[in-house]
Amino acid sequence: ATEYHLGLLKAKLAKYRAQLLEPSKSSAAKGEGFDVMKSGDARVALIGFPSVGKSTFLSLMTSTASEAASYEFTTLTCIPGVIEYKGANIQLLDLPGIIEGAAQGKGRGRQVIAVARTADVVIMMLDATKGEVQRALLEKELESVGIRLNKSKPNIYFKPKKGGGISFNSTVTLTQCSEKLVQLILHEYKIFNAEVLFREDCSPDEFIDVIVGNRVYMPCLYVYNKIDQISMEEVDRLARRPHSVVISCGMKLNLDYLLEKLWEYLALTCIYTKKRGQRPDFTDAIILRKGASVEHVCHRIHRSLASQFKYALVWGTSTKYSPQRVGLTHMMEHEDVIQIVKK
Repeated sequence: ATEYHLGLLKAKLAKYRAQLLEPSKSSAAKGEGFDVMKSGDARVALIGFPSVGKSTFLSLMTSTASEAASYEFTTLTCIPGVIEYKGANIQLLDLPGIIEGAAQGKGRGRQVIAVARTADVVIMMLDATKGEVQRALLEKELESVGIRLNKSKPNIYFKPKKGGGISFNSTVTLTQCSEKLVQLILHEYKIFNAEVLFREDCSPDEFIDVIVGNRVYMPCLYVYNKIDQISMEEVDRLARRPHSVVISCGMKLNLDYLLEKLWEYLALTCIYTKKRGQRPDFTDAIILRKGASVEHVCHRIHRSLASQFKYALVWGTSTKYSPQRVGLTHMMEHEDVIQIVKK
């Protein structure tokens, strides 16, 4: 009975937390947001406490100068910059420092977190001299507003219906949830008719995330700055943690490795185009997400191209031999060259 009780309490907590965090409609606080227009091929948000080196990092990586000083809260709004790397333009957003209680709106934390939700990857800037305290606090702030870092979406099929009660199925053995608990959680959200199918062994928290439905799952890089101020043993320990990179903005250490990791986390691919009888154009790449097909390439070049498509010739690692004649569904890989033949 204790497990059911805990599950129910978790559902109630999640519900009340959502009500607390959503500002009331009537008393909408006036004030400027940090909305920055999306540009480039991907968007990266810099999140961290004040004075961890976010602005210095932005000034080093991009041609944008963000004011940096040795006092807290130097940056007060969102400052965008662009990193040019492997032919892609990556938009980097320097957000103001977050303080504890940001999710409740302290220190304009709500706007900062709202911008972070629109990014493709979050870079969490941490002060290496402060140890693990900052990381835990920031994760807690982001977790409470529905940003899940380095987690994949729970593989649960959930569909509310008009009638017929709750039909519950699972394709795996469940150790953390049971049918009764699922029903209790759904009743807490006033859902009495739904289809639920568990395709993996998920916890009650993950099931609540699926019901609420507004959760954002995104990759995150933990970047420890100021490593020139700590011992080599500590640097080695931090560098071996999963999803972590150690850098020093002051001494410009390890920044190129950080860019490599960032590229890997963004999962972008460069595709080069080629006209018939000419050499490939390696100056202007088409940047797409990993898992893009020939059809995506056609849409990126011109929206009417896919309807006139006859076949494409592809050179590169995605083919068995070069060039290979392929159709619209062929999956492209990094640095492939494509020549499209129209009808």
